[in-house]
Amino acid sequence: MKRKTKENMSNFKEQLRRVKAFVFDVDGVLSEQTMLLDTDGNLIRTSSIRDGFAMQRAVNKNYPVGIITGGEMTNVLKRYQKLGVYDIYLGSTNKKSDIIGFLKKYRIEASDVLYMGDDLPDLEVMKMVGFPTCPDDAVVEVKQISKYVSNFTGGNGCVRDVIEQVLRLNKHWVVVNGI
Repeated sequence: MKRKTKENMSNFKEQLRRVKAFVFDVDGVLSEQTMLLDTDGNLIRTSSIRDGFAMQRAVNKNYPVGIITGGEMTNVLKRYQKLGVYDIYLGSTNKKSDIIGFLKKYRIEASDVLYMGDDLPDLEVMKMVGFPTCPDDAVVEVKQISKYVSNFTGGNGCVRDVIEQVLRLNKHWVVVNGI
């Protein structure tokens, strides 16, 4: 598992400057791993307002942002479309195929994509992209191949963490009172 040291963080920060697009899993990344069920047995997902703000900021700065998830929740579709994210692959049974479509659409290389996943279905895509990342509560196998493990857990700011770092490095983040 790659933990942040001064040396590897410096190298990682330099690599982050090359990120041209972001792609995220939902369950365990954009939402917590533990979820409630409604009376019909449907999952009720929570999401971080700060993660959403960062995604919207990335979209507004012309970074392609995508979501690839095995789930088929229309509420996820609605939430992220309101933020300007339209590349949403619901019910994905082949995340590799979906990310290839995303890459072709935006004419970008896999090496320029930051992907955040948390569990075994994300491994194949994470091995393809240039910047595999994960939340702090990801499974061991995902942490082992990640270039960066966020200090934040899924649904609790891990997405904001990586987007903010990229946008700050490229001077695309919000500047308030000179900060």
